[in-house]
Amino acid sequence: MTPDFWNNRRVYITGHTGFKGSWLSYWLSSLGAVVTGYSLAPHTAPSLFHDAKIETVIESELGDIRDLTKLTNTLNRAQPEIVFHLAAQPLVRLSYKEPIETFEINALGTANLLQAIRSLSSVRAVICVTTDKCYENCEWEWPYRENDRLGGSDPYAASKACAEIIVASYKRSFFSYHGAPGVATARGGNVIGGGDWSEDRIIPDLVRHFVMGKPAQVRNPSAVRPWQSVLDALHGYLMLAEKLYGEPEDFSEAWNIGPPATAEMTVREVANAFAAGWGNGASWEHKTDGVAPHEANLLKLDSSKARARLGWRDLLPTDVVISDTASWYADHFLGRPAASLVGDAIKAFQKLMESCS
Repeated sequence: MTPDFWNNRRVYITGHTGFKGSWLSYWLSSLGAVVTGYSLAPHTAPSLFHDAKIETVIESELGDIRDLTKLTNTLNRAQPEIVFHLAAQPLVRLSYKEPIETFEINALGTANLLQAIRSLSSVRAVICVTTDKCYENCEWEWPYRENDRLGGSDPYAASKACAEIIVASYKRSFFSYHGAPGVATARGGNVIGGGDWSEDRIIPDLVRHFVMGKPAQVRNPSAVRPWQSVLDALHGYLMLAEKLYGEPEDFSEAWNIGPPATAEMTVREVANAFAAGWGNGASWEHKTDGVAPHEANLLKLDSSKARARLGWRDLLPTDVVISDTASWYADHFLGRPAASLVGDAIKAFQKLMESCS
């Protein structure tokens, strides 16, 4: 990533009030980018967006990705050069309760954004963030590559596979002309970092129980996931955006942005490591839901293409990510401002980037 590239760059982020969107908004603002965000109000209380006062460092527009007219109008006002699409209904279990809304937001919302971008001459690069769960999960040991079959056994996964197909269709149908903006998808893993307050995610669930001095309730402790730092994931998105901006024809494709296979951990291992980092006798117990919605037990990503062609790689080992995240929440509950915690984490990560370059 080239920090100077982002100075005065006009950037549009959908889903800027969410966990990853808040981190990305703050990071880009610190690099001097002119950021406009479009999203619903935060869906959690507390939220990193409010705690870190993200609305003071970017132009924030509250709106629904399903509202094509409002979305188009805000894009026209912002005239962005680069667009990051993070707006989503991001929870597997909620998708069982609200399947139609999940498809409307994740699939048709993606189509709305691409349709709105068609009329914008300013846009040079579009990164649509999907998920590792967009693959047809065979529960096998091998990591999934970008050319593996898409699928989805739950509404969330299926909606993200639909988003991938929509992006591919728009790319071939409307963004294949000479001079068209680069359009790519980024398939990430399970991101970890301070300020995530979502329901049904392992770290926020642990935090909520540990703060009350109670054992956390953990589902599927044997499940394997590709865990990674939120900053490692965003670093990959930023590097992809730079490549798309300069060489759209060579990088307009799907990209896995996940940790190496050796970094995968079970939910049990993550919970144990986070409890150890939290201290104070923090513990957890296995929660059995009876007839629970299906969730994948084994999921791995092969991100060798991103490492070879983007020059990207995870910089933070998973154990360090978990320890740092426990410290982030502990400092937050001791009263340290979230903006300071986010800013310091980004500065430390950029120093690590420089030392590894």
